[in-house]
Amino acid sequence: MADYQTLEVLVADHVGHVVLNRPEKANAMNQAFWQECRQAFVQLDADPAARVVVLSARGRHFSAGIDLGMLATIGGDKHEEPARRIERLRRLILALQETFSVIERCRKPVLAAVQGGCIGGGVDMVSACDMRYCTEDAQFVIKEIDIGLTADVGTLQRLPHLIGDGMVRELAYTGRPLGGAEARAIGLVNGVFPDAEALHAGVLEVARQIAAKSPLAVRGTKEMILYARDHSVSDALNYVATWNAGMISEADLREAMAAQQEQRPPRFDD
Repeated sequence: MADYQTLEVLVADHVGHVVLNRPEKANAMNQAFWQECRQAFVQLDADPAARVVVLSARGRHFSAGIDLGMLATIGGDKHEEPARRIERLRRLILALQETFSVIERCRKPVLAAVQGGCIGGGVDMVSACDMRYCTEDAQFVIKEIDIGLTADVGTLQRLPHLIGDGMVRELAYTGRPLGGAEARAIGLVNGVFPDAEALHAGVLEVARQIAAKSPLAVRGTKEMILYARDHSVSDALNYVATWNAGMISEADLREAMAAQQEQRPPRFDD
């Protein structure tokens, strides 16, 4: 894997790991982070040995969101011709959005493990993941409203597909913290753990269960779930019929059936 300033990235036992690694800055997302995050998930998407990805963070907090130093520079030169300044800013926002869209498009399921604060851009990031898990002390906050911004990197587009519309509006309009137990109650997270150690062990166990399945079957399942979110039932049914007609692995089917008959774990190729 490449060298990173803001992340740790590795693959072990078919599980990819992306670890936010600026604990002294509460894993705030600086300029380097946005580039490195895209690079990390592109690499893991292409790595045959990685069948599932765990996204976690070092330190007390998952992420404080966008780095305030970077936020202060986003507006650019106020003396720049307005239309050109606005066009440049729009392109920057689209580039930031792409960072988390890469997570969503990753062929491998991405499991987020959240402890402590998950603020602003942190919520954007975990909203793009397949599943989320957290500690009891986790706090999810759509913080943009408190600094005079409309959240623009994915929270308002993805969260309504994860939790109820009214709850999205309440959290986005008020900026109030959402604790771990409440996040579980409304379906934002799949599970809540007492502390970070238990969280990481529990999420890794789920990741290992996924990694033991046929990688092609998992990849197809993620593709279908994403497609169904944005298309009609009839379109999604048509797509999965075409997909399976061309993408079913006879080798994986034979191995899965043989493993069941022989009462042993299946062994799938990367």
